[in-house]
Order: sequence, then C-alpha cells, then structure tokens
Amino acid sequence: MSSPERCWAPWFSPPASFGQVPLADIRAALGRQWQRWGRPNALRVDNGTPWGNFNDLPTPFALWVAGLGIALLFNDPGCPQQNPKIERSQGTGKRWAEPQRCQSPHELQAHLDEADRDQREVYPLGQGPGKGLSRLEAFPGLCHSGRPYSPRWEQRTWSLPRVQQYLAEFVAIRKVWPSGHIGIYDQGHFVGTQYRGEFVQVQYDPDQGHWLISDQAGQELRRHLATEISREEIYKGKFRKPRKNQ
Repeated sequence: MSSPERCWAPWFSPPASFGQVPLADIRAALGRQWQRWGRPNALRVDNGTPWGNFNDLPTPFALWVAGLGIALLFNDPGCPQQNPKIERSQGTGKRWAEPQRCQSPHELQAHLDEADRDQREVYPLGQGPGKGLSRLEAFPGLCHSGRPYSPRWEQRTWSLPRVQQYLAEFVAIRKVWPSGHIGIYDQGHFVGTQYRGEFVQVQYDPDQGHWLISDQAGQELRRHLATEISREEIYKGKFRKPRKNQ
C-alpha cells in the first residue's frame, strides 16, 4: 500500500462534506459550466446533500433546479452503476491527471483540463459507428446542448410556481416531539401535545402556500405558513435538514 505522503499531495487534505459548500457557490459553478456547454434537460445526482435527502423533502438545491425547469434524476443509494459513464470517467481522469504529482490545486486543474481535452478531442473510440474517431468528431453535439444559459436568462425564467408544484409531489413522515412540535426543514411547527410520539404526514399545499400536517389516515391536523418556500429563501439556501426530535 502506498504511504500517505505518496497518496496525498502536500497542499491537499481530505475534503469536508459537500453539504458545507454554500449553495451560491454551487449555483455559480454550474452556471459557468452551462454557459460553456449549454443548459441540460436534466441533472443526474446522488442522494447526499446538497443534491437530495433520500425519501424526504427536497433540498434548497433541488428546489432551485426545479425553478429552472431542469429535471433531477436521483441514483438509487449504493448504485453507482446507474451512472456508469461518469463513474468511469472520474476514475480515468484521476489516473491521467496524476493528482499525487501536482504541487497545487491550479496545477491539478490544468492536468484535469488536459485529460478532458484528450478524452473528448484526441483519444479514438474503440468500437461502434464512430470507431477510430474522437468523441467530438463522432458526436459534434458535445460542443453545446443547444440550450443557452445566462444569468439574465435565469433571472427571467426561474419560476416559484414550478417549484411549488414540484414540492407538492412529496410526502414526508415526522414523529411528533414531546413538546408537540415537528421539524420541517430547520423550523419547528406545533401539531399538538396530544399527538406526541405519533407519526404524521407533511405535505406542501401549493394553492395556499401552507404545510399541511395530517395523521396517517389523511385527516388534517394543522396548517402552517411555509415561509421557506419563496424565491428569496430558496436562493439563500439556508434551510437544511429537519431538526432533531426534542
């Protein structure tokens, strides 16, 4: 096994959770990619934050993407084979870029850019109708999706009603705390002390802009204004997972 000194470049330390990256930085990075390559119809993502909370309410990132009219396709947990080309390309990029030989993040980025160009524009396909051609020669559509993106386009196109309809598709289950509250995102909402210890359902009502809380039979128990579901709050991206039971 390689020693730690050979495995890690001197400037590199094990990464923090991606969930700690501000949503504004993620949006900006995606925007730069979309300006270069064109806007996608869909994003395939894993279930960890900031992309998603598996079997729970959408994250601020997911709500932002929904507002743009871009579909989110979630891999099943522990199933990297559902995204095979990306998984394979990441391994190839790591081998070709040789991060252990790089002295800085800028040098690593240059190596990765070179590896990407080689994969796309130089390395020949080994099989199929484009055999012997580079990927770009065989698939010229790789240059651009044909769907332009700009910050002005986003400002004009992003739609809160689209977000509300997307959110309305989700049903979250919560256990009522001893105080009679439940957590929705990072806010506590009162249901009633008589329901403590019981499981309730949480849904978003897009017509009223409310959180609808009902029992397991579907009987409405409470409603609360969903103040998080606004353009301003979604772009801030400050609300996260539900609070812990208390």
